[in-house]
Amino acid sequence: MSDAARAFPGQTSAPSGARMKNRRLRSNRLMETLAAWVLVGPAVALLVVLFFVPVGAVFLIALTDWQFGARTLNFIGLANFREVFSDPGFRASLANTVIYVLIVVPGTVLAGLLVALLIESGKSLRTFYRAIHFVPFMATLTAMAIAWEALLHPTIGLVNQTLGALGLPTANWLRDEATVLPVLAAIGIWQNLGFSMVLFLAGLKSIPRDLYDAADIDGADSWLDRLRTVTLPMLGPVTMFVVIVVALRAFEAFDTVKVLTQGGPGHASEVLLFTLYRESFEYLRTGYGAAVAVVFLVIVMVLTLSQARVMDNRVHYQ
Repeated sequence: MSDAARAFPGQTSAPSGARMKNRRLRSNRLMETLAAWVLVGPAVALLVVLFFVPVGAVFLIALTDWQFGARTLNFIGLANFREVFSDPGFRASLANTVIYVLIVVPGTVLAGLLVALLIESGKSLRTFYRAIHFVPFMATLTAMAIAWEALLHPTIGLVNQTLGALGLPTANWLRDEATVLPVLAAIGIWQNLGFSMVLFLAGLKSIPRDLYDAADIDGADSWLDRLRTVTLPMLGPVTMFVVIVVALRAFEAFDTVKVLTQGGPGHASEVLLFTLYRESFEYLRTGYGAAVAVVFLVIVMVLTLSQARVMDNRVHYQ
């Protein structure tokens, strides 16, 4: 050993100790990375298998003329997409879907908020009222649609019977082009009401009572002032979530249309998912139906991201 090493024995071991420490840090990082992938790996695999692979398959089918059950197909490029955008039936179903969403989303949000406020302000039977309003969301929509069909029957339905007894005009609600889409939207609001109500109730429970006391001190002593200055701003995040989820559910409307109207009369109640179903499984034009599915997916993604961006700038997070 050299004189320098004997004089300063710690200096020769310092670099070696630093290297050992770096190795341990790299080993720990590697183990953490492996543990993270072990935990998220199954979820990522399911996402790939259940979402990305089917979406990719649908996009590839949209570029072909494949018909359901056929053993051969031909690559035709973007011909299906050109047909989609030039098809009057597709434009009618897109317009119906937009109208349906524009009725269902604000109607569900306002009705859910109103019911939540009424239940929260009550003193008794809160659990009962929550349950009866949440039942439509949990029930099978096809069974509920059959019940609505009986209620809206033009001659023996309870709705027309009640209107007739009150001396009000009746209508063939599901066979009139002027009423069929609003009626389906009203059923959509009824079906989603319980979902929005429960979320708004949770949001109301999370608002600190101190804020209402501070509002009283500042002169906001009426319920309308408290609603405007405290309740609605604090419900901003919940409202954003409800709007996005209900909008997605409204775009996916299918059951009520299939059971009650079959898209009629004419194309007055035909929505995008029903167009996709009819083209793919009734007319067996699977390539064209896949193109409709791709356009539908793009529209939903664009509107959802735009909606989230716009509303994110208007809500208050606490």
